[in-house]
Amino acid sequence: MSGTTIGLTMGVVMMGMLALRVQIGIAMFLAGAIGYVWASGWDPLLAYLKNAPYGRFSLYDLSVVPLFLLMGQFATHGGLSRALFRAGNAFIGHWKGGMAMAGVGACAGFGAICGSSLATAATMSHVVMPELKRHQYKPGLAGGALAAGGTLGILIPPSVPLVIYAILAEQNIAKLFVAAFVPGVLAALGYMVVIAIVTRLDPAAGGPGSPRHTWAERLSTVIDTWPVMLIFAVVIGGIYGGLFTPTEAAAVGVVATGVTAWKSGGLKGEGLMDCIYGTATGTGMMFLILLGADMLNAFMAVSQMPVEAAKWVDGMGLGPFTVLIAIIVVYLLLGCVMDSLSMILLTIPIFLPIVLGMDYWGLSTEDKAIWFGIIALVVMEVGLITPPVGMNVYIISSMNKDIPMSTIFRGVVPFLVSDLLRIVVLVLFPSISLFVLRWIG
Repeated sequence: MSGTTIGLTMGVVMMGMLALRVQIGIAMFLAGAIGYVWASGWDPLLAYLKNAPYGRFSLYDLSVVPLFLLMGQFATHGGLSRALFRAGNAFIGHWKGGMAMAGVGACAGFGAICGSSLATAATMSHVVMPELKRHQYKPGLAGGALAAGGTLGILIPPSVPLVIYAILAEQNIAKLFVAAFVPGVLAALGYMVVIAIVTRLDPAAGGPGSPRHTWAERLSTVIDTWPVMLIFAVVIGGIYGGLFTPTEAAAVGVVATGVTAWKSGGLKGEGLMDCIYGTATGTGMMFLILLGADMLNAFMAVSQMPVEAAKWVDGMGLGPFTVLIAIIVVYLLLGCVMDSLSMILLTIPIFLPIVLGMDYWGLSTEDKAIWFGIIALVVMEVGLITPPVGMNVYIISSMNKDIPMSTIFRGVVPFLVSDLLRIVVLVLFPSISLFVLRWIG
């Protein structure tokens, strides 16, 4: 039996387990282990389990994950999100739909020190949604804007999924962070344009707006955001400037956000333990998924499924962009039922070699890996607001019981259109992701 046949069979088994609500990490591990035994026998599996998991989790670069998660926890408890929203609202809150735009901008700013979309969506829902309700925004626009804005948490660096991609693709984390910055800013601007269009077509959707602020008030709110700007500059600038490794930069970020949270009183009482507990549970969940994905990828390696898949694609004579479109469609479909981390771990070992083996705009191998990583992340980001999973939508709905989930899903449709247009632009113009890297050398 061919490796592809075994691989597809185990894929069906895994999807069956997911349909039975088996945790994704466990489902991948069991499917991988069964397939490994099927392809190679028990002894090779036991030899793999003896050494490989330890080798994976003792990887120094992987320690950046809990550090970025802890940094996000401290940022959440430190009240930095409120300062970001106040600053944005002071400048554009008086526009039609301006308060929702300020919320999206605050999501982008918070994502720059958080690295988690779910945390960004939850935090901004707590901070911004009461103001949107008070200013009579329609629930669909309010919920849709915050659910979409929350996706910026994994696109604006530092980003935990980008760290995982860098490890899997053996790429420089700093370069991926720099490459993600412009697409992240474009995403935020695109969402703001969507809000402007929606409120122009339906003026009642955006409420009456807030009073215009004076320049003195605006300057005061900008000054209040200095911790966010400083932390972002130190972490990202330190990584690319060679001052820190990504792990060292994450540790510096943890100290900076921790001090900020402590000074604001966010770590009083159970605040510190809540941060530690949230980091521990998030890290445990991610590492369980990583263990399962490693097992599944090991099975695919011994079954030669990625090699056979690459040969099959090459033999079909498909053009490189046809293949890329097919990969994007697969990601969009997987995003309906799977989280971004699971998709990265499950698909990158299969799709990346195929992409690297084709010619896209004459890009070098490294540029192709970085470009594809950004495209993959953007497409996965869409899954956070796509039914039936749409984790950001679930979070917004669970924190606002008066807004039905169906209303929020309808509200995110215009933002999905913006996402799809952005994917097309990133595919057609790789320089959007790469020009900053080339500019700074």
